[in-house]
Amino acid sequence: MKNEAISFSIEPIANKTFGAVVTDLRLSQIDERCFREVYQAWLTHGLLIFPGQHLSDADQTAFARRFGELVEGLEAIEISNVLPDGKLRDAPDDDMMKVIRGNMHWHQDNTYMPLQAKGAVFSAKIVPADQGDTAFADMRAAWDALDQAAQEKLSELSALHSFARSQQEAGEETKRSNSEYSGYGLDVSEVPRRSLLKIHPETGRKTLAVGRHAYGVSGMSAEDSAQFLSNLIDFAVSDERRCYQHRWSPGDVVVWDNRCLMHRACAWNYLEPRVMLHSRIAGDPVSEAALGI
Repeated sequence: MKNEAISFSIEPIANKTFGAVVTDLRLSQIDERCFREVYQAWLTHGLLIFPGQHLSDADQTAFARRFGELVEGLEAIEISNVLPDGKLRDAPDDDMMKVIRGNMHWHQDNTYMPLQAKGAVFSAKIVPADQGDTAFADMRAAWDALDQAAQEKLSELSALHSFARSQQEAGEETKRSNSEYSGYGLDVSEVPRRSLLKIHPETGRKTLAVGRHAYGVSGMSAEDSAQFLSNLIDFAVSDERRCYQHRWSPGDVVVWDNRCLMHRACAWNYLEPRVMLHSRIAGDPVSEAALGI
């Protein structure tokens, strides 16, 4: 679709239930009228891809702030296997690598915090020659694909969410002290509980709310809960129309709606550098609040 009024293109990703590629637009120079159009496209498609932007850290932060307040400490952080001195991280034992590998399981950001994140702006600085993709899954379409009985059951269920626990379950337990990793999300005092049905606060769309951080479904044993949640994630990503895997090129920028998509990092050869910049958009204090403990 060519938008003649403001001269940029929004093309839905072929054969997918979500996602669009935006071209002929410079994010570092976007005006308010263009941004309103981009924001509406973001709500519609859930994932927007902007090839070849090459934003500076400051430009990315400024663009991300147009979507809302940013999570403190996560305004623009490098997610990378490269140390400040240019050397590569030790893949088996480095805590940052443990977090990166943990995030290779399907998840949504900040479900383990009092407020779930609204979304994120993510860009590529250095990419490996092969692999190192990021995958996304449409949880709106996953909900719609459930039969009515399953929807009714899920609408009455909730689960606890913990980053520390999901890292441990993935075999990637991180240190609590003497670690370069900041520890963000590891020491939440009250583990939040969230419904397995989420209603998007801006679109009203129903979405399946699961991911690697979820455990302890209400009314289920630990074993039954783990299997139940695993089955739901497998179902959500079982249809290729509901999944998209982005092969990065340097300078690419993506914006995803964390309220209706899951995502995961994909593996690469850790002997090659991969440097990404992440800006996390804070959740609304009402719509993204947890149910309690």
